[in-house]
Amino acid sequence: MAKGYWVVRVSVHDSERYPDYLAAAQPAFEKFRANFIVGGGPFDSMEGTSRARNVVVEFKDLATAKACYQSPEYQAAKAIRQTCSEADFIIIEG
Repeated sequence: MAKGYWVVRVSVHDSERYPDYLAAAQPAFEKFRANFIVGGGPFDSMEGTSRARNVVVEFKDLATAKACYQSPEYQAAKAIRQTCSEADFIIIEG
């Protein structure tokens, strides 16, 4: 079965509040067994636009990746994230 992934590009504009998002999202990540493949390290932008942070999160399958995003736990965290950052967020099968 193919895995599911979150591919997220983030520009944080309130670095003091962003850790609140990460803490709030942790229960969803644990519940759905999220595996962080890429966590915002250095990168080279070769084409197009980019954001300061790039994150790839692996889930056991596409349905689990979507369920995590749609969960009440993550939706509460997302509300915090949206106050302190801007993001491009896709869920993809791979």
